[in-house]
Amino acid sequence: MDSQELKTKNPAELQTLLSVDREKLRELRFKDSNKQLKNIREIRSVKKTIARILTYLKLASSKK
Repeated sequence: MDSQELKTKNPAELQTLLSVDREKLRELRFKDSNKQLKNIREIRSVKKTIARILTYLKLASSKK
């Protein structure tokens, strides 16, 4: 997900995206451990997306 898209989301939507991405990362890790994952770079991109979401959540909470 693009950072511009994340900026427009409210904190509740960011929380749901965070939980979805964490679940996706969990599934990717299981697939990687079972040698079923073809594109291991996908793990990196999901981690970066999670970090972006956490950053925007922190910024939103500091603005209050």
